[in-house]
Amino acid sequence: MLDINILKNKIKVLIVDDSALVRKILSTELSTDSEIEVVGTAPDAFIARDKIVKLMPDVLLLDIEMPRMDGLTFLEKLMTHHPMPVIIVSSLVKDNGNLALKALQLGAAEVISKPGSAYSVGDMGEQLRQKVKAAYYSKKPVNSEPASKVAFQASKSVMANKIIAFGASTGGTEALQRILLTFPPDMPPILVVQHMPQYFTKTMADHLDKICNLNIKEAEHGDIAKPGTVLIAPGNKHMVLKKNSDSYYVEIKDGELVHHQRPSIEVMFHSVARCAGANSIGVILTGMGKDGATGLLEMKKQGAFTIGQDENSSVVYGMPKEAFDIGALSKVASIEQIPSIIMEALVD
Repeated sequence: MLDINILKNKIKVLIVDDSALVRKILSTELSTDSEIEVVGTAPDAFIARDKIVKLMPDVLLLDIEMPRMDGLTFLEKLMTHHPMPVIIVSSLVKDNGNLALKALQLGAAEVISKPGSAYSVGDMGEQLRQKVKAAYYSKKPVNSEPASKVAFQASKSVMANKIIAFGASTGGTEALQRILLTFPPDMPPILVVQHMPQYFTKTMADHLDKICNLNIKEAEHGDIAKPGTVLIAPGNKHMVLKKNSDSYYVEIKDGELVHHQRPSIEVMFHSVARCAGANSIGVILTGMGKDGATGLLEMKKQGAFTIGQDENSSVVYGMPKEAFDIGALSKVASIEQIPSIIMEALVD
């Protein structure tokens, strides 16, 4: 298996953005990493097309709003004729999450917001460098069969006392959709941290709510974690589980980036370990880096059942591998197997 921590050659990046200032900022931030080389920049899609042929970059950074041809149109053409890892870097993401969702559907590996009110240049740079590496190592999963719908029957007390927590990054939007589509409406409360920028997570939640049998929403401070409900951590905020005498609920809060992420899977998993312990199930899905591994280990130590996505069905086998390496997993499974394994764990 490829060691994603060691690079023989630098990752070659081409930046496509109509702003000279943005091209300079992104180039500067990426150049601080010895494993990444910015081989060129382009102000529009037509120049980018020529430079892709000439420079043969490994990863493309692509703006959405550009002259002559918008980024999504270029992305669609690129994925048809010359597929390659693409990261959408755009200020428009915060105004219209549908653009980010469309970009992922067209084949973009990642979406990140330009620095601004949500992230400083430094914070954005940390995330961008990680996402470039994740995009570089991303692959089409071997297992592509859809998971079958699963049945679940348990008492209301079981549903109320159990918590299921998912953490995901690169490739996670599709993985989560595939899993959530299989679940019936009477599931225990579900918490999700997906590494995505501010404003995108609501679009993702609204999309999943329309196609799944569960009530799915972007979490708000104080939301009750009820059976049949999925709460997705909002971009740029941490989500922690709390419990009072009546129910579980979530707190949404600011805080430092953890493993270069906000929301952080690590933060959520540790809170689930504290509040739910043996009544919880933790699942770590595809993604780059270490976020969530030690939190999942803490859940397991507290008696939780923990699952990691396997290498073959992961777009990037980073976070699940890290969890496996430190002994945080009760079970390793493909994306197709995870729903039925969760059901078995709920009734054990």
